[in-house]
Amino acid sequence: MMNDEFTSNVAYSLQDVSFSYSRGKHAGSEAVLKELSCLMLSGRVLGILGPNGSGKSTLLKLLARVYQPQQGTIEILGESLSGLSQIEVAKRVALVPQETLQVFPFTIAEMVLMGRSPHHQGWGGWHWEDSQDWAIVQNAMEELDVAHLGDRLVTEVSGGERQRAVIARALVQEPQILLLDEPTAFLDLHHQLDIARIIRRLNRERGLTVILVSHDLNLASQYCDHVMLLNKGRIAAMGSPHMVIQPKVLEAVYGCSVLVDRHPQSGLPRVSLPM
Repeated sequence: MMNDEFTSNVAYSLQDVSFSYSRGKHAGSEAVLKELSCLMLSGRVLGILGPNGSGKSTLLKLLARVYQPQQGTIEILGESLSGLSQIEVAKRVALVPQETLQVFPFTIAEMVLMGRSPHHQGWGGWHWEDSQDWAIVQNAMEELDVAHLGDRLVTEVSGGERQRAVIARALVQEPQILLLDEPTAFLDLHHQLDIARIIRRLNRERGLTVILVSHDLNLASQYCDHVMLLNKGRIAAMGSPHMVIQPKVLEAVYGCSVLVDRHPQSGLPRVSLPM
């Protein structure tokens, strides 16, 4: 039996969670996620790793209640996730998807403001934003260093600038949990480092729980408190980077030889491929 002090530090509790697609190109296929049971702790940065097709992005969408499991239960901050409305979930969780291309030419400020929508929907429907909303938007844009881009169109800024703006949009939801799907994908090395540092800073300064999906083992090792390694829809390993980022563990999941040493500055595991 877990005590109250421990359970209060749990962001998500998953018990025997399984999911398969019932429609589309995946319909009738084998379950994408199979009997997942784990605890995800509050106030930490958790990296979800694994090969293509291992269920990483699907798990993130289950945590955001975009999808619901066919089997098992998910609790968020001690409440049943299935018992919450999507608006109630959006006040607790912000999801930053991998694809953030904008079809309409909104300005950066307008796009960030959209993150306030969960706080303006209820029995009376939509209510227009007020000065408090704009103050929250301005603060988030300053924190993510995009305030000077407020009047620029989202189609006119760089990939790194757009990614910072999308994270600002997530922050104005005032969530307790931030979910990110491949937040550094398609960015150059400088902007990858920039986003990784921002994520870590938000975790430390705001106490924000961050759960991110990544293919980058080294980024996860250096910037995540814990990592979960998925393989064919199951948890192959979960724990600190020192526990999970090990040659035998990675070789069993990825099917190739790897070299693991220690980063000269952090001392955390660093992965490279043999010649």
